[in-house]
Amino acid sequence: MKSLSNSFGRPALRASLLAGILALGLGACAQDIRVRGNIPDAEVVSKINPGVHSRIDIQSLLGSPSTKSTFQDSKWYYIGQKSTQFAFFAPEVLERTVLVVSFDAAGLVVTTRTYDLADGRTIDPVDRITPTEGREISILQQLIGNLGRFPAQ
Repeated sequence: MKSLSNSFGRPALRASLLAGILALGLGACAQDIRVRGNIPDAEVVSKINPGVHSRIDIQSLLGSPSTKSTFQDSKWYYIGQKSTQFAFFAPEVLERTVLVVSFDAAGLVVTTRTYDLADGRTIDPVDRITPTEGREISILQQLIGNLGRFPAQ
């Protein structure tokens, strides 16, 4: 007669251990959605009235902008994106939103424009190399070149 411990012992333990390892492995590869920046709610943005709202009103409605225009502080940018990444693959951008709020000299809203992922353009960086003056020497040449340069004190 078989004992009760032998019938449930090793095969059940192996199966539960394998199921646990499989669950951990699949959980590690789950997609996670990351939200970065400030994505204003469309309902709140629709409440902004040109000529009525000021900078203070916009800041209380939307919070601090992601960035401001470089000169004259006439445009505020609210930039945000949602992306996902599966395991070790490159991240995929799901949504990107840029809200541009323009102000006049008095600080009142002139226009609001919203740009999304479809409005973006790919920019190819320039790969030129800027030449520099001087010689190219190795680290060993630098170390040996400094021997005897400084007076002993």
